[in-house]
Amino acid sequence: MNGRADRGVRGASTDGKRSALGKVSGRVVLWSFVTFVLAAAGQTSLIVWLPRVLPGTDRGYLAVIILAYWLVLAVAFSVIVGRQINDRLERPMRELGEAAGRVARGDFSVYVPPRHVEGGRTWDATDRMFADFNTMVAELGSIETMKSDFVSNVSHDIRNPLAIIETHARALARPNVSEERRIAYARTIAEAAGRLDALVSNTLKLTKLESQGIVPEARDYDLSRQLTDAALALIDMFEAKGVTLDVDVADHAIVHADPGILDIAWSNILGNALKYTEPGGHVTLHQWTKVGADGPLLAVEVMDDGCGMGETEVAHVFDKFYQGDTPHAGEGNGLGMAMVKRAVELSHGRVTVTSVKRAGTVVAVTLPAVS
Repeated sequence: MNGRADRGVRGASTDGKRSALGKVSGRVVLWSFVTFVLAAAGQTSLIVWLPRVLPGTDRGYLAVIILAYWLVLAVAFSVIVGRQINDRLERPMRELGEAAGRVARGDFSVYVPPRHVEGGRTWDATDRMFADFNTMVAELGSIETMKSDFVSNVSHDIRNPLAIIETHARALARPNVSEERRIAYARTIAEAAGRLDALVSNTLKLTKLESQGIVPEARDYDLSRQLTDAALALIDMFEAKGVTLDVDVADHAIVHADPGILDIAWSNILGNALKYTEPGGHVTLHQWTKVGADGPLLAVEVMDDGCGMGETEVAHVFDKFYQGDTPHAGEGNGLGMAMVKRAVELSHGRVTVTSVKRAGTVVAVTLPAVS
């Protein structure tokens, strides 16, 4: 992380320095030209008016006065140009260099205030460089926070099933354990191991999706067939729980995407609908074609009449490890909808969730259709 931050800061500093240097150099050239013209006019005035003010002055004395005049102008010009370069270039570069060093050491609270008001007439390349630097640091800080939260959540979700496995394994090792208890302990261990396996598997999938370690192999294929297969893969689980699954899809709907990536989305969406719907409830899988601003779209909706979510849960439904306040929150690991969102985005689609507490949830996915 620090290495990437350091490289990014160096790149921003170099580009900004060139831009600021170019602007300062242009101003210095223009100011130098104007100063030279004024100085030449002053010299002409000396040559014309000095003999009149000091009659009888010989030419040698006059030449010394003119040389002294140019020497004073050169010193003044050097001082003014030096201050301009220091104020406009060297001092901002020192500030940026110090800030870059702090970021490289892992301090993402750094903020370098722009020297002028944004959008004003005095807003220059240095101010733009400072603003871009602050944006970059803020993004790096949010990534660092996400990484820390990710590690913290993964650690918690790994420790919990491991503790269950350890506790029940010790219980199994006790003498005089009845066969009924032994079976119950073994079943609990298997369930905890399954949760741990799902966590590791989903974490790896999400990491690959977000880092694009999974390269989409897009092709034209029948989305209706894929949705039907996804429903059939879970039909036994729906029947075992007593939840009705209604499937209403088009006969033929062609999409250009990676079927393996989109399959992650459908299995998670349908799995969540099953998990949050009580026995006797209904889940509907509906697919149709609609007209979008950029052409035809394939729309997919999964609707359930389960426990639903409040506004707070809906706002965080795509956050990693967020499970909300629901009766079934402990059954998952909070990665499913994050994977859904990323899988749909990689397929150039869009996913939204609407829900009402104790009334059900609708997950809607739209994908570009192949005409």
